[in-house]
Amino acid sequence: MADRDKKGVAAEVREFLSTRRARITPDQAGLPVYGGNRRVAGLRREEVALLAGMSVDYYVRLERGNLSGASDSVLESLAHALQLDEAERTHLYDLARAATPSGRRATVTASRVRPTILRLLDSMTDVPAYVRNARFDILAANTLGRALYAPLFDSPLFAQRGPVNSARFLFLDPASKDFWIDWDKGADDSVAFLRTETGRAPHDKALTDLIGELTTRSEDFAHRWARHDVKFHRSGVKNLHHPLVGDLALPYEAMDLPSDPGLRLNFYTPEPDTPAREALGLLAAWAGTGSAAPTAND
Repeated sequence: MADRDKKGVAAEVREFLSTRRARITPDQAGLPVYGGNRRVAGLRREEVALLAGMSVDYYVRLERGNLSGASDSVLESLAHALQLDEAERTHLYDLARAATPSGRRATVTASRVRPTILRLLDSMTDVPAYVRNARFDILAANTLGRALYAPLFDSPLFAQRGPVNSARFLFLDPASKDFWIDWDKGADDSVAFLRTETGRAPHDKALTDLIGELTTRSEDFAHRWARHDVKFHRSGVKNLHHPLVGDLALPYEAMDLPSDPGLRLNFYTPEPDTPAREALGLLAAWAGTGSAAPTAND
């Protein structure tokens, strides 16, 4: 591993562990508090070491970024002490593998969508669907998916550079605050997903370039990036305001494509006989006929 890569991984480990430690109070950890003059709001290093069943010196070494060689039992103890959730625990293991010499191969991400997946997308005529990579590049979408995400596909950000990227749109196009009803949640989630990916693919130059661009150009992104939050993107409800059909509350699923590393199929499936289902039907009719655009009041 190159020295620059080692320093980058060490810095990531250091910030991740220190931010997790800072968010837990002694009371939340079930520890007694002696005296009222604590210089830190969260746990002290020695308290984490106590909870994890390791020496203070060893924990300090870990928090300084040296996870190389840490055993699974050590990582499990650390995850328990810091009360890590599933995504955070996985991120900790990813960082440990990245810190171990020859323990991490460069992650290869598929760069194109196979014809069988394109045919699958085209067959999904009544639900919006698209395929993206872990950098939020939208690589393919069905007709209804393109219609739903028209504000992204029509954004001037992508007029001369592609592919369409929802993270760039979110932080660099002011129109995103009209499209995402809960913009702050969308921003928090996007940054946490990207942070998760840096652990899985620490040597992905395109990912590093994207993060550098957004950190430089968006204070909102930079502020969130400094939190070191991580999160899985699997399912939920996305609340969007479409310029043609109004507000939409869309349950979604995100599924990894096992034969295409790094690619994910996202699709939206609202309940029958709901306003969201009716709005999608109107949007599908417009997208399928190419007629004059409907409005939210039609």
